[in-house]
Amino acid sequence: MPPISTWCIGQACSAASLLLCAGTPGMRQSLPNSRIMVHQPSGHAAGQATDIQIHAEEILKLKRTINNIYAKHTKQPLEAIESAMERDRFMSAMQAKEFGLIDTVLEHPPTLDAPSETS
Repeated sequence: MPPISTWCIGQACSAASLLLCAGTPGMRQSLPNSRIMVHQPSGHAAGQATDIQIHAEEILKLKRTINNIYAKHTKQPLEAIESAMERDRFMSAMQAKEFGLIDTVLEHPPTLDAPSETS
């Protein structure tokens, strides 16, 4: 599988934060003033009681799947993911890095030594 670079430019909320953290390790980046938000899935059901139950069971399956994906990519214990996902949790780029959603908070100008034209 080819490497996948993900960038947060502005904000990555909900499913966008899941895509952001699913990039190739070492290639998940964010600008310093970006915001990243995680939360549990939401849904709406109407109709007969049996249909509402079917929808509720499906969203609970989705919640478990999403939590496991975040746990895999952040290396956080499942319990930490479940706690973070209970309500909307907004993070700065640095907080998202500490949580494991991204690897790098990009700086301008970069602090890495750029190759000079004479080398």
